[in-house]
Amino acid sequence: MAVKIRLQRHGKKDRVFFHLVVADSRAPRDGAFIEKLGVYNPNTNPATVDINFDSTLKWLQDGAVPTNTCKAILSYKGILMKKHLLDGVKKGALTEEQVEKKFSAWLQEKENKVNAKKDNLSTGKKSAETKRLEMEKTAKEAKAAKVAAKVAPPVAETAAPETASEEATPAAEA
Repeated sequence: MAVKIRLQRHGKKDRVFFHLVVADSRAPRDGAFIEKLGVYNPNTNPATVDINFDSTLKWLQDGAVPTNTCKAILSYKGILMKKHLLDGVKKGALTEEQVEKKFSAWLQEKENKVNAKKDNLSTGKKSAETKRLEMEKTAKEAKAAKVAAKVAPPVAETAAPETASEEATPAAEA
């Protein structure tokens, strides 16, 4: 029996989320499965992934084959990295302590990247909001100036030419 780790679709039309499941490759997409490994929600930014790490690692070591999308998700969470390091232990290239040290360093680096992305998104959102408010303010001021110009021009135009002609006349006489 060929066992696959794949996504099982849930939710409604535009709000889809997925369960990560272990299933027989011949079973329908949303049909019977052997074990539910976790949940993947692409609707959030960054996407939310909750996986049972140990169970998924066990299935991978037992020979379950992930689909392309699941492979990307498992890589994102570090499960494939851990499997790769544990395979190195089986071959004698690494020790358990080295594996834990490398994996914890990788997890820390990954967590820093995710936090940096979240911070970037929040600051981008704030800067876009301030930019939008500034544009609204300038548009409001321009509109107010236009209304003021529409109401006040007859008084300002008649006063300006008289003062200019009065100033020009004494200079011509002198």
